[in-house]
Order: sequence, then C-alpha cells, then structure tokens
Amino acid sequence: MGNRIVIALGGNALGNNLPEQMIAVRKTAKAIVDLVEQGHEVVIAHGNGPQVGMIQNAMTELVRSDPKKYIPVPLSVCVAMSQGYIGYDLQNEIREEMLDRGIDKGVATVLTQVEVDHFDPAFAQPTKPIGAFMTKEEAEQLVRERNYEVIEDAGRGYRRVVASPKPKAIVEIDTIASLVDTNHIVIACGGGGIPVFKTKGHHLKGAAAVIDKDYAAACMARQLNADTLIILTAVEKVAIHFGKPNEVWLDSMTPLEAREYMAAGEFAAGSMLPKVQAAVEFAESGPGRMSLITLLGKAKDGIAGKTGTVIRMPEA
Repeated sequence: MGNRIVIALGGNALGNNLPEQMIAVRKTAKAIVDLVEQGHEVVIAHGNGPQVGMIQNAMTELVRSDPKKYIPVPLSVCVAMSQGYIGYDLQNEIREEMLDRGIDKGVATVLTQVEVDHFDPAFAQPTKPIGAFMTKEEAEQLVRERNYEVIEDAGRGYRRVVASPKPKAIVEIDTIASLVDTNHIVIACGGGGIPVFKTKGHHLKGAAAVIDKDYAAACMARQLNADTLIILTAVEKVAIHFGKPNEVWLDSMTPLEAREYMAAGEFAAGSMLPKVQAAVEFAESGPGRMSLITLLGKAKDGIAGKTGTVIRMPEA
C-alpha cells in the first residue's frame, strides 16, 4: 500500500506560455506517474503565475478595445480559466503516460475554490503584482475608476497589486477525496485555488486576491489526511547561506530547526520561504506526516529517501 501524496508543482513544471506548457507537462507527467506506478495516491496542485497573467492581459486588452461593449473580468474568474486550461493539458498527458505503462486509473481536474478570511491582514497590504505594465496615467485611471491598488515596479512601469491571503479551507475537498478514494489522480487548487469569501447565507464571493500554491497544497494535504506533501521547485535541496561560500545543502530539518532558519532570514521571501513555511505547517499538523522539497525529476528518489530536503517531526 502506497502513501497519499499531495504534490505542489512549481512554475518550471508548466512553462511560461502555451507552447512551453505543452512540452513541460510531458516531463511533469512522467515524474508524477513514476509515483503512481509505485502505488501511491496522488493529488496535484500547481501554480499559474504566467498563465493567469496572460489571461488577465488578454481580458484587459479586450476591454480597452471597446469599453462600451466589454466589462473587466474579475481576477477570480481569470484564476478559474487558468485552472481549466492547465488542468486540461496536465490530465491528458498524465492519462496518456499511465496508459502507456498499462496503469488503469482515472485522472480529473477539479475547479477548486479556496476559502479565505475577509479580515486576513494581507488585504490591508496588497503586495502581489499582477497583469500588464501600465503608464502612470493608465494606473491613475484604474485607481480612480476601479479603486485598484497599484505600485511602480522596478522602473518598468506601474502594475496592479492584490492581496495574497492564507487559505482557510478547500471548498471542494469532499469531491477531491471521493475521486481519490475511487482510484483517480486529481488535479486541484490550481494557482492556489479560486479565492472566495463566505457572505450571507451560503453564497461564496470571489476575492481580488491570489493564494500561494504551496500554502494551498499544504491546506489540501491536511484536509485529505495525506501522508506526504511534496513541494517541487528549481533546486534539489534547500540550502542555508544560499549562494555564499559557506552554503550548506540540507538533507533534513525538524520543524523547529526550520523555524530557527526562517527567523535568521535564511530563506528568501517569495521564493524558498513560503515553501519551507508550508512544509513545516504540514509536518506539524499530524503524527507521521512528512514534507519533501526537491526537483521535479527527483520526486521518486526523494520519496525513497535518496535526495531532497525532508521536514518531519523528530521521533519520540
């Protein structure tokens, strides 16, 4: 009997545009099916940075072309669009790879909503740039007309910024669990999920925000009672003193050690820091749970204990 594994795919697993994505997902599918072939139950979360940006830019240009005919598309809808087309490519490649290996399992994409807290401090300080670069005049117009938050981005122009709140719960978790229980590979929480608030009654309202896909994957792994969270990134292991002469690559960390490294500023915000934070949260969430951070092509070896950085609670 294998483990129940939630995988968080980094951007390198998907490419930066549609042609790159179609090539990248072939390699991604092979790495995922390696784990399926070992008997593991697999659920996949993924990022969507380039993809949702492309969709947002296209929608913005459409509105600019005829503002009387077209209206702005909410960010939550753009995230949903990205989930659909990324999931489409992933599930087709995974299905083909499984059939080529004689594996009889289903694979499905679930458009996933993720509940966030309306009072999350992130909404008071939006920091996540999205969409196209604008002139100062264009940015000021959006501030006036749509009440957007904007920033000047490293001398390249102005961009809209939105909040990046923490996930509270996966709305479609029962559907995802049912699919896993009936022998399916599931792709869910694409782009960190579609962020939603609970409003009056049972209504869910889309939020102008983006959720970090590593936090969403950790949240989903907890709710699915998974054994392992694998966060796939651009390096084989986590390092301290990264890029310095005294750089050290880590085979393992306890959550306590990881928190000490984080407090010392060892991991870059927006890069390795959220991955380590998500890995620690999952490892601490229940007995026997393990997080692994490694390269896409090393996932199989990482599960076998041959590489990657493992985060788990120390044995009693």
